[in-house]
Amino acid sequence: MSKLVPAILAAGALASCLVAVPAAAAAPPRFTPAPISWGPCGSAGLARAGAECGFLEVPLDYQDPGGARISLAVSRVRHTSTDYQGVMLVNPGGPGGSGLGLSALGRAVPKDAGDSYDWIGFDPRGVGASRPALSCDPGHFRYNRPAYVPTTPELERTWLQTSRDYAAACEKNGPLLRHMRTTDVARDLDSLREALGAEQINYYGFSYGTYLGQVYATLYPQRVRRMVLDSNVDPRKVFYQANLDQDVAFDRNIKIYFDWIARHDAVYHLGATGKAVEDLWYARQRELTRAPAGGVIGPDEWTDIFLQAGYYQSTWVDLAEAFAGWVHRGDWQTLKTRYDRTNSPGDDNGFAVYNAVQCTDAPWPRNWATWKVDNWITYAKAPFETWGNAWYNAPCRTWPVPAGKPVDVDGRGVGALLIGEELDAATPFAGNLEVRRRFPQASLIGQPGGTTHAGSLSGNACVDDRIADYLATGALPPRQRGTGPDAVCDPLPEPVPDGAPGTRADRAGTGQPEELTEALRAAAR
Repeated sequence: MSKLVPAILAAGALASCLVAVPAAAAAPPRFTPAPISWGPCGSAGLARAGAECGFLEVPLDYQDPGGARISLAVSRVRHTSTDYQGVMLVNPGGPGGSGLGLSALGRAVPKDAGDSYDWIGFDPRGVGASRPALSCDPGHFRYNRPAYVPTTPELERTWLQTSRDYAAACEKNGPLLRHMRTTDVARDLDSLREALGAEQINYYGFSYGTYLGQVYATLYPQRVRRMVLDSNVDPRKVFYQANLDQDVAFDRNIKIYFDWIARHDAVYHLGATGKAVEDLWYARQRELTRAPAGGVIGPDEWTDIFLQAGYYQSTWVDLAEAFAGWVHRGDWQTLKTRYDRTNSPGDDNGFAVYNAVQCTDAPWPRNWATWKVDNWITYAKAPFETWGNAWYNAPCRTWPVPAGKPVDVDGRGVGALLIGEELDAATPFAGNLEVRRRFPQASLIGQPGGTTHAGSLSGNACVDDRIADYLATGALPPRQRGTGPDAVCDPLPEPVPDGAPGTRADRAGTGQPEELTEALRAAAR
């Protein structure tokens, strides 16, 4: 899906086949992790936050705990309050997002409620500073790629071959590729818990990180103390159908964004109606097919740049300025900067892990005809992102490792605070409602009309104060009757650009720590 951060990042397609983990399955052999040897962090940001870093050694295969080992990069910012409440593990999503910097997240919690926890950031297996780190083809996200929309048989053949080649290239990662499922990462979480000397963990997950939390709560319900899940993956749709659902939602959100640009036509001069802005956007995309901006930004890169507007309202001003800069001044350098910020040309680690997890968590259609029909039908009503998302996930069709059976998520007995914005495109709101149903002791904060993905601890007092209260006392918003949210908060207001008539310049910036903002955007495709 478009990476779920981001990825976000995210940011796969979710299949509806859910099979329970057999109750009678033999328990894996026992593994006892060694304590982590803590030392200085190489990251300047983590050093400023007072973090310490180390590595956790875990089995490559938990069924063979005496066999090969891998190392997970871990960071810790220790509690500063006398009211110690345990360890708080954080995951930014993806799958494939680096979470090493997220031990700094505690300072974003209001009312000093984060001070009572040891905040633990980590790079999941295969990610970032963990070793080994996955990579298949670092040049996969090169510039000026063939157009996503396969309007000719040649384009379709090109992308099919590119996807097959990427999947085949991933085989060079060897045995690790066979042990990248969410269940493997959940076992790593429990090894981390044990290495930290904790009987239970507290957990904060964003985007795909919510699915990791759901799976952990299913496998280790007695080990969960408090859990915050922001922007929930729908466990019914892991992962093929979720991507098709995302395509429709992102198309809706980009239209919302175009309407916003039109309301500020006095600033951007890109069209006085959303339809005019949309027509201009697609016209410029067609021009880029013939003549890439700066020779590097073609139609695919154009889509990938503006996809961020469907994730994060906080990107709207900068993206509108980039759009206007290209239209009015031919400024392609800003477009390239925006593309490089979220797509990392020359580094496919996040994309490799994204595929390694999503392609093996649950079955994907192997027959290209299924993909072709489903995506053309979806494209007819949602052209913005559909084919880009299809090709992003297409390596799963020929992935060299067989897919497993998805966990039948069961949160009975686990309390959790769930958070979601009604128009979140990466994790549509129905997923939050489904997780609420499966976690009968959880409470859901809904934000009607909000389009931002994974936006908690961003300065929305209504949401963030409830998070602080939950982390401080364990008190959740009272569970309401019915199937809807248990508490409702207005989303953050739309940003107002500099120079808008009659308004004070206000970019509606995020209140998140920089480490979280960048981690979520990097995790989102």
